[in-house]
Amino acid sequence: MTFSEAETKMRFLFALRSNGVVNQRVLSAMESVDRSEFVQGIFSDRAHEDLPLPIDCGQTISQPSIVGLMTQALQVEARDRVLEIGTGSGYQAAILSKLARRVYSVERHRRLVKVARELYHKLDITNVTVFLGDGSLGLSEQAPFDRIIVTAAAEDPPSPLLSQLKVGGTMVIPVGRSNLYQDLIRVRKTEDGMEYDELRTVRFVPLLEGIGGNG
Repeated sequence: MTFSEAETKMRFLFALRSNGVVNQRVLSAMESVDRSEFVQGIFSDRAHEDLPLPIDCGQTISQPSIVGLMTQALQVEARDRVLEIGTGSGYQAAILSKLARRVYSVERHRRLVKVARELYHKLDITNVTVFLGDGSLGLSEQAPFDRIIVTAAAEDPPSPLLSQLKVGGTMVIPVGRSNLYQDLIRVRKTEDGMEYDELRTVRFVPLLEGIGGNG
């Protein structure tokens, strides 16, 4: 590793810690996954900045500190089976692959599914499976899940996702009616129902039903 690469990595980790990402397992996972693999074209030289960046199909790759905070809030354990709604660039699931036993990711855009699968093959990430589908419906054939993470904003946590979460499981999801800002919440499923915690304000693309028509 050159001096400039080491400096870039130090700045990257400093930005994560400065924004509240303090869990060592999460920091180690994020250090081991090079975000530049998931950012193409003219934005690739900004991959290590704490910024959201555009990707194909009108979507974005979330800023690293938000990825870290959501991952930290999910409290993934080594034997967990995790469902991700919204594969996008594939970066979030790659982080989760370092923390969980299996990751299942649902994406509504065919092009993003194809790119993510190719990237995981290139990076030898073998415990992530990407499905083309309507994320609002979850993935009933693989349910129940220990953890569910949603990387698009819904007005309320979709009932199919809540039903696919194990008792004792956790879901992290942005919710709100505004297209500008939403509340990131954590849902814990107990024997008696759901418990909700508000974590922070975030900004995500909306969770849409159906399969995308633009790739």
